Amino acid sequence: MKMEQLYSGKAKTIYKTDDPTKFISQFRDSLTAFDGKKKSEVANKGYCNAQITKKIYEMLEEKDIKTHLIEMASDTEMLVHAVEIIKIEVIVRNIAAGSITRKYPVAEGTIFENPIIAFDYKSDEYGDPMLNEDIAVALGISTYAEIEQIRNIALKINRILVEYLDEKGILLPDFKLEFGRKDGEILLADEISCDTCRFWDKGTGESLDKDIFRFDKGDISKAYEEVARRIVPDIFD
Repeated sequence: MKMEQLYSGKAKTIYKTDDPTKFISQFRDSLTAFDGKKKSEVANKGYCNAQITKKIYEMLEEKDIKTHLIEMASDTEMLVHAVEIIKIEVIVRNIAAGSITRKYPVAEGTIFENPIIAFDYKSDEYGDPMLNEDIAVALGISTYAEIEQIRNIALKINRILVEYLDEKGILLPDFKLEFGRKDGEILLADEISCDTCRFWDKGTGESLDKDIFRFDKGDISKAYEEVARRIVPDIFD
């Protein structure tokens, strides 16, 4: 049973339940960019992201990636394990896009020979600065062993996702992951969706993600729906 609100972020709201080991994660239609400076509401955006995340997490579970997903509580709500979020945003990059092309001498569209793993400190107050292992440990965010485990899981998820999405005509330039602790285990948490990934159409190279909203490239709702149609076509039957 959904009880009081625990936390409300930029795109999701977390609620307590009558079981302290379980939360409900509600995907909202809210859309933000540039650290919340640009905001909007997009019809069915929460539904598409929830359904995409459900499908991907179920697929990852089948390949021995442990996630916080238990089951869907509604079309836009997930019943999830209550985890202690590790305050590290894990960014996996396969193709140069976004901030890496502004901060480093690499052209957009450059394919990296090996995936790049970067860590950011998950903190709006400090502007999500980049971390390395030593800083993460010094801040008490994680241990060296956890960092190594998270890196290995992220690389495995990347290998699985790149192949999975390629079959659906989608390239995966980069994406963000978050992890949490539960009973000594590291679980994949948060979401994998159009909000947290760069998705490019394999044929045209066009964006199918939040960059459309960031840079006013077109109809964001159609892009999210297109990704949902490719990943979870059964919800449109």
